[in-house]
Amino acid sequence: MIETRVLKPTDAALYEAAATLAAGALVAFPTETVYGLGGDATSDTAVARIFEAKARPSFNPLISHVPDLDAAFALGDFDARARAVAETFWPGPMTLVVRRRENCPISLLASAGLDTIAIRVPAHPLAAELLRAVDRPIAAPSANPSGRVSPTTAEHVFAGLAGKVSIILDGGPCSVGLESTVLDLSGETPTILRPGAITAEMLTPLLGQVSAAGTGAKIAAPGMLESHYAPALPVRLNATSADDGEIFLGFGATAGPAGSETLSASGDLTEAAARLFALLRALDRPGATGIAVAPIPAEGLGTAINDRLRRAAAPRA
Repeated sequence: MIETRVLKPTDAALYEAAATLAAGALVAFPTETVYGLGGDATSDTAVARIFEAKARPSFNPLISHVPDLDAAFALGDFDARARAVAETFWPGPMTLVVRRRENCPISLLASAGLDTIAIRVPAHPLAAELLRAVDRPIAAPSANPSGRVSPTTAEHVFAGLAGKVSIILDGGPCSVGLESTVLDLSGETPTILRPGAITAEMLTPLLGQVSAAGTGAKIAAPGMLESHYAPALPVRLNATSADDGEIFLGFGATAGPAGSETLSASGDLTEAAARLFALLRALDRPGATGIAVAPIPAEGLGTAINDRLRRAAAPRA
């Protein structure tokens, strides 16, 4: 059992966190999307520790995080399309899947044996400082047990991974609260493997037609498992009310009885995305029979929210 310490983001804490990562141990840190469980992406041992800590299937690839575009371009084969997307949306909640460069140092275990890598430049200032300090790519899936609700605060990380991670850097709540969009540009057709805050509509001016990976597609990026982001309680979607024993999670005008929660009373999809994982955790209460979730519009950011909810509601393995 590892002693897990939660540290406020002082210069000393950043130095210690960077040294801990360089030594092959795990550090959880905030990004603008969710908290990541970081390990040295160039070390097979560190990557294996991430899989072990999360109890994560080894065929589910990891995203490698770097501090800037030049660091990303050194790792992958960025064609004109990928460079245009990177220059437009990085730093930010966008992960690009591209072909590995011939001498790419990213562990093959982090890529799940694929000839592609998933890479991101996060916008959170604390993440950027940490990545600059450690000076190597950091593999960092969401800092939670595999398949469970993603963490948007340091407290969420501690609740799920205490004893499995050395340091949790507490940077406060995540501003986006939903994992990054994953865009595959390793082939001819730009394909969104995981929807997020950067939508297909936002990418169309750069790329033209953008496809979406269908249900049952080959797992080429994080977040593609059918049952994922799941609380312990079963989740029922498109509900207008709660059945006996269920807890209701509303949206907009669809609200529940006393004791219910709402993703956004005003129907704001940005607010709903930021609150989604925190509320799924809060409603995962002993004694309840399930969580009933109101319909979410399937447009813009709602596409990503519905994707996470569909996976949370999928039959458990």
